[in-house]
Amino acid sequence: MKILVINCGSSSLKFQLIDSETEEVFAKGLCERIGMDGSQIVYTPAGGEKQTTVSPMPDHTEAVRLVLAALTDAKTGVIKDLSEIDAVGHRLVHGGEKFSASTLINDEVIAAITECNDLAPLHNPANLIGIAACQKLMPTTPQAGVFDTAFHQTMPEKAYLYGIPYEYYQKYKIRRYGFHGTSHSYVSKRCAAIAGKDIKDMKIIVCHLGNGASVSAVQGGKCVDTSMGLTPLEGLIMGTRSGDIDPAIIEFLAHKEGLSIDEIMTILNKKSGMLGLSTISSDSRDIEGASNEGKPEGKRTMEAFSYRVAKYIGAYAAAMNGVDAICFTAGIGENSATIRSMICNNYLGYLGVKLDEDANHKRGEEIAITTADSKTTVYVIPTNEELAIARETAALVK
Repeated sequence: MKILVINCGSSSLKFQLIDSETEEVFAKGLCERIGMDGSQIVYTPAGGEKQTTVSPMPDHTEAVRLVLAALTDAKTGVIKDLSEIDAVGHRLVHGGEKFSASTLINDEVIAAITECNDLAPLHNPANLIGIAACQKLMPTTPQAGVFDTAFHQTMPEKAYLYGIPYEYYQKYKIRRYGFHGTSHSYVSKRCAAIAGKDIKDMKIIVCHLGNGASVSAVQGGKCVDTSMGLTPLEGLIMGTRSGDIDPAIIEFLAHKEGLSIDEIMTILNKKSGMLGLSTISSDSRDIEGASNEGKPEGKRTMEAFSYRVAKYIGAYAAAMNGVDAICFTAGIGENSATIRSMICNNYLGYLGVKLDEDANHKRGEEIAITTADSKTTVYVIPTNEELAIARETAALVK
């Protein structure tokens, strides 16, 4: 079964065409700067060279059209016509409390997703545009929605409720939802498989560390807590997001700087995190480079980021009353040996973590980076959200 995986952002669209049986990737790519000048599609067929084509994309419908044209191109395409695509799997960011699992998309589902737009105003509308575009261009092809929030719907009430008047949960569903659920689900399952254990018998902490970053506690294969909250702003220090702060800072800045709520939220979402702390960049590679050069702005940011991750690992070890495995994934988690070393060597000794420095410096592998006598095993597991979405979609369509 050939599954087209679509991941729509506000101005971008990532895609992969995957064989759900062999899990082979036939082609993948990215549409960038949708609705802006200089829009382009980057397309890479399996075994072929990457192609970049500059083309106007006024909207996501045109982006999807270009994706389908690339996949069926006479010279570089990987399918003859669209009938070969058996289903489309869409990444959907926020399903609120309405969706605890992936689902086939129909008008009722679209209406329910639309009701969650207030909870993810930057993401859900773009996701819905991607669905509409595929429905228009592929009207008879089944469409499935895979939600970032679904994996976290197993959290108990004590973990997802905030300490605010309960009426706001009742009226507006203000609670912890969590994100990156597809990644946390995939990595925790891979961890159990690599360890050769039944996931129902394991306590796993997954650290999804990228420009957006989150940590989850997975007990018995189910999420029992996660660091992101009502929105992706809560939790770890991220590329441009502040993560956890004292809420009173908002009022303080409003008075001191004469800022509106919207302006402060822009600061917290787009000008804070690693970018704000370092004053250098939101890219951890730039910050790590500055730290290696002895620049204090790089050093303080690396230390603050690592410390926050370590605090959440400690909290979730307590929440589960123990931990069997800790997993690092996503851009920073998979590629920064320095960050992993700072977290493990500086803070996780109480868990009996003993880092294998040679293993820690390998890249691009599923690998245990702790020694054989380490009481807690630490893994690096590259995430594969597209494959996870394809699996979910194939299961629904079958």
